[in-house]
Amino acid sequence: MASEAAMASPVQFHEQGNVLVIRIDNPPVNALGAAVRQGLVAAVERAEAQSGVQAVLIVGAGKAFIAGADIREFGKPAVLPSLPEVCERIESCSKPVVAAIHGAALGGGLEVALSAHYRLALPAARLGLPEVNLGLLPGAGGTQRAPRLMGARAAAELMLSGQLLDARAALAAGLIDRCGEGSDPTAAGLAYAQELLAAQAPARRTRDRAIAEPAAALADLDALAAETAKKSRGLVSPQKIVECVRNAVELPFAEGMQRERAAFMECLASPQRAGLVHAFFAEREVAKVPEARAAAPRTVASIAVIGGGTMGAGITVSALDAGLPVTMIERDDAALARGRAHVEKVYDALVAKGRMAAEDKAATMARYAGSIRYEDIAGADLVIEAVFEDLEVKKSVFRELDRVCKPGAVLATNTSYLDIDAIAAATQRPQDVIGLHFFSPANIMKLLEIVVPARVSADVVATAFELAKQLKKVPVRAGVCDGFIGNRILAVYKQAADYLMEDGASPYEIDAALRGFGYPMGPFQVTDLAGGDIGWATRKRRAATRDPKARYVEIADRICERGWFGQKTGRGFYLYPEGARTGQPDPEVLAIVDAERARKGIAPRSFTPDEIVRRYLAAMVNEGAKVVAEGIALRPLDVDVTFLSGYGFPRFRGGPMHYADTVGLPRILADIREFARQDPLFWQPAPLLEQLVAEDRDFGSLNRAAAEAR
Repeated sequence: MASEAAMASPVQFHEQGNVLVIRIDNPPVNALGAAVRQGLVAAVERAEAQSGVQAVLIVGAGKAFIAGADIREFGKPAVLPSLPEVCERIESCSKPVVAAIHGAALGGGLEVALSAHYRLALPAARLGLPEVNLGLLPGAGGTQRAPRLMGARAAAELMLSGQLLDARAALAAGLIDRCGEGSDPTAAGLAYAQELLAAQAPARRTRDRAIAEPAAALADLDALAAETAKKSRGLVSPQKIVECVRNAVELPFAEGMQRERAAFMECLASPQRAGLVHAFFAEREVAKVPEARAAAPRTVASIAVIGGGTMGAGITVSALDAGLPVTMIERDDAALARGRAHVEKVYDALVAKGRMAAEDKAATMARYAGSIRYEDIAGADLVIEAVFEDLEVKKSVFRELDRVCKPGAVLATNTSYLDIDAIAAATQRPQDVIGLHFFSPANIMKLLEIVVPARVSADVVATAFELAKQLKKVPVRAGVCDGFIGNRILAVYKQAADYLMEDGASPYEIDAALRGFGYPMGPFQVTDLAGGDIGWATRKRRAATRDPKARYVEIADRICERGWFGQKTGRGFYLYPEGARTGQPDPEVLAIVDAERARKGIAPRSFTPDEIVRRYLAAMVNEGAKVVAEGIALRPLDVDVTFLSGYGFPRFRGGPMHYADTVGLPRILADIREFARQDPLFWQPAPLLEQLVAEDRDFGSLNRAAAEAR
């Protein structure tokens, strides 16, 4: 029987016949905190000391094997034993050790399994080394043991991708020895252990295996290192992963482990790791909104989408992918046929690439229906309007929805900017109206701004968050204002970019500086990708309310007046010859810029990449502070997640508000005050920013205060 000490530990162990069963029970995911590490070592020592124990079985309680390290310990004083020491002790056990995996075996959890002598995985198992997502690398032997089991390149690619393998894929890769049946890891593991004992299987150590064809493995790693350098855009951990796998090929195991630990500690100390960990927790925190705590979501078993254009089709695909039946409404048969074609095009591309079977496409499309009659969606639980961005058009749609939809149906608008309170007021049921701002392409982009108008019911907000979970979106709660969180802030920092361009930086220099910061694309590349006519329409809509004293840059208007709307027209800020996806600088655009400067009497000056980035980010952070102070965003982290998930902000920097904390709010405020000497109207410091600096606080303090208030 287990001792009282063992039962009090998150690691319990008992003898079952001649096998010592070690059971990790550290809810919710069996994370490898200090007590778990200590318990594992104690259990292995017990197995060594008991002559009647002939084998050891490690299993996890609950729904996981071990889902990884306890990342709450990062940055805190180390508590022994370290995870590498735990894994070394397991691997050095003189008796065969079996890991029976069910559920998640991730990061350090998989490293524990790799240090066992034999591995069995049940059907629900998911295995991976996704530390790269947190700016880290496997630091307990993953970079040394995985290549010995599955080959150098395959192991490196697994770690670089952060992807997870199911049991069959893990078996094919060589990570495990057997696929088991059922859902009980103890029963399956004991049966496997007895089979191994009957065969007199030895304590087989992964560290003793050689990597096959080392010369070919090194050549593969050279190619992978070059690919990684292009893709990683300044990230530290991907390059370190390739280096560590190379060490597994070239060096003895013990030396490779030393190099891995040094690289792990280097990544751990990196600001990139802090940014990625902030992003990880922030994406989980955004769903914690007051309405979701106050009310249960309504049932959503069917969806209707109004509009079959690019956005409506993308939303339809998202819902179909989530297993929901969808009815699309269009104004006539021709538009409806185009809408269905937009949807089918997505699935046809997946079939052509071998990522979807033709029969799966047919089963998915069987849940799709189209109609030109609003009456055909009378029974829908949730309706998403995705028509032209015009307030009167949208209000007319909502009047129709109000007429035909059943009581309790959730009525959502996909507007990017417009006043949702005004849209809700067009109905007799404003309590049921909410904003669901998808980002294009809606079936791919993760961000979903859930915009909360004044009169909406709490259960409708809760329903929107539940739907986001179903659609595998990252939801952010936003208040009603022009542009909500993302597009409101975008409008301001895009102005800052326009001012930089008019003052002397070319659009190509600005884009290059932002790519250097970590963005995949600069603001003028994004304009060309989205279509310059979209921003032009917004600027014309806002012209009547624009402050006449505010500076207005007309360069983009001059480009749009020529019909140059970006990639779709073959030129915008860039040239796209013969349908090219990558733009080339356009001398005619530079001539337009020069002419506009001359017309306004502006003498251009040069800007360094650092100056460009500082102005761009200062505008973003300053407006972000205003958005938080006004309650449009609940917390600074909501701004961070919005820009990480929807606007290409470099994830390793944690989002604009977290980034501001890392460089220091006093420096941000000093920059704004310096810029205000030239343009005091635009560069007005946010009162919240000034308050935080005066109180020696940061945006993170507001996130912590919000969490403590719950």
